Amino acid sequence: MSSLSLALRDSSTMLRRNLLHARRYPSLTLNLLMTPVMLLLLFVYIFGGAMSGGIGGGGRDEYIAYIVPGILLMTIGSTVVGAAVSVSTDMSEGIIARFRTMAIHRSSVLIGHVVGSVLQSIASVVLVGIVGVAIGFRSTDASVLEWLAAFGLIALYALALTWIAIGMGMASPNAEAASNSAMPLILLPLISSAFTPIDSMPGWFQPIAEYQPFTPAIETLRGLLLGTEIGNNGWLALGWSIALIALGYRWSTAQFKRDPK
Repeated sequence: MSSLSLALRDSSTMLRRNLLHARRYPSLTLNLLMTPVMLLLLFVYIFGGAMSGGIGGGGRDEYIAYIVPGILLMTIGSTVVGAAVSVSTDMSEGIIARFRTMAIHRSSVLIGHVVGSVLQSIASVVLVGIVGVAIGFRSTDASVLEWLAAFGLIALYALALTWIAIGMGMASPNAEAASNSAMPLILLPLISSAFTPIDSMPGWFQPIAEYQPFTPAIETLRGLLLGTEIGNNGWLALGWSIALIALGYRWSTAQFKRDPK
């Protein structure tokens, strides 16, 4: 058996293992998924009337269109926290140490976690998107090509944030620490353009909100789905995702090559 076929076989086995774990213990995924759903409903129905004044005063319907792309990206950040917890649990319980002694392709352990987390993130985005449509979100002007580009952007960011989460999980001593260390992936969208335009923020804070990883992706997603101006945000989103993938991959593989905890 060639090295490639061995890697594919072992990676599919690890992916199946991680998906089975997620199915047997759905409470973590549901808890992480409920955060963006609750924020979506809270901001639309409690704050939507007031917040819409900052985006043109078009009322709650306009604010739904504004906020849903941000919530979709926030859903990815929330869901990948589960990957950090899962890989940290494997590290602390010695499962990964046992895998090191088995005749399996070494990269398959990480690939199984990454692919499983990306699939869960995409599924979570679809569910949150369904909630958004149910409360009034519409994207009537987007072409098929723009929808495909939006899906590709979501998948790319899911991959990037998953690699970062895997690195956080492998560097954490236990699952609780992994959950805490991954909290910035949930908090960063709160200080982006997800809920309010950048120009409505204090001047000293605007660069922080504008140049962090989530804002370019959110603005690109809005442009693809709603026809707003994308500008340089598409290139910034692509650059951030590639940089995060490279950083997360190097960090995760370096941690994996170290001696078990």
